[in-house]
Amino acid sequence: MNIPFLDLKAQYLTIKDEIHAALTAVMESTAFAGGPFVAQFEQEFAKFCNCKHAIGVGNGTDALWLSLIALGVGPGDEVITVPNTFIATAEAITYCGAKPVFVDVDEKTYTMNPSLIEAAITPSTKAIIPVHLFGQTADMDPILAIAKEHNLYVIEDACQAHGAEYKGRKAGSMGNTGCFSFYPGKNLGAYGEAGAVVTNNATLAETMRVFRDHGQAKKYYHGMIGWNARMDGIQGAVLSVKLKYISAWNEARRNHAQEYNELLSPLSDIIKPHAAVYAKHVYHIYAIRAQERDRLMAHLSEQGISSGIHYPGPIHLQKAYSFLGLNKGRFPVAERCALEFLSLPMFPELTSEQIAYIVDAIKQFPLRT
Repeated sequence: MNIPFLDLKAQYLTIKDEIHAALTAVMESTAFAGGPFVAQFEQEFAKFCNCKHAIGVGNGTDALWLSLIALGVGPGDEVITVPNTFIATAEAITYCGAKPVFVDVDEKTYTMNPSLIEAAITPSTKAIIPVHLFGQTADMDPILAIAKEHNLYVIEDACQAHGAEYKGRKAGSMGNTGCFSFYPGKNLGAYGEAGAVVTNNATLAETMRVFRDHGQAKKYYHGMIGWNARMDGIQGAVLSVKLKYISAWNEARRNHAQEYNELLSPLSDIIKPHAAVYAKHVYHIYAIRAQERDRLMAHLSEQGISSGIHYPGPIHLQKAYSFLGLNKGRFPVAERCALEFLSLPMFPELTSEQIAYIVDAIKQFPLRT
């Protein structure tokens, strides 16, 4: 049996007719850059996130960057985040001229450890970016309380958490802004690059709308120096179709995770994902931890099973951020997880037969420790 890590074609086939109709509508109206299809999706996605505003942008990195710019983060400022995330989280901070300041993560949830935030705050700290990793929200109440006490902004990196919840509140709805990526492999994925920011602040929303369109609120009249960060009409139309199914797809992921958990439970040397009591996990990634991760990954590949690593190196140990001078051992939980994480196939169309085959292959892994 050959099992892909992700099967985008299987999902496409279930909504093929709707997708083709949406693409035809865009073609016939020639609304390719921004326009009514993006505006419609923005309204729908804002409602989905229980927010007043959604701003469609070019990708998740744009979403983070525009949020920081709209909040006035710039040179000389510091932004607290975590090292076990995709580099885009830190890149957005850097491209504002600010400095990323890392804190380690919780051993079970792999999200920001709130107890470490206070020690990282300095007079230069301007914002906190908790990352809702793998489809589970960070522990937001203490993070928001610390931010309020120190007059800091909170930008939720919800790029992996479409539809996830924290104590009944949707990911993206709790901070000053929430940032989403619609990269094709996400729980809600476009057919190319796209992203969005959600917020309840009308002033922030308008600032980001103007900035994403070269700083113009009216064509050729530029009130600020902006950028081209618009969402394409095609992506807006595709996302409107797929948004109707995201809740059912997320529930399928949750069911798959439960199957994995039950079948893996006899294996004491495999650490399964932990769903916090406060969270509704949507399992963008189903990452186990294994001491012999690389050998296990090779073994699964030999059995026709594709897997992944999210992420093999924490940001503070990447060459790109060597200038920060943060050596190995500084963030032990994030570093340990980077050596042990192995992401198993996870997508809504995954079958029970495939999950059983994957777990059987793990059980057959030779020379287990």
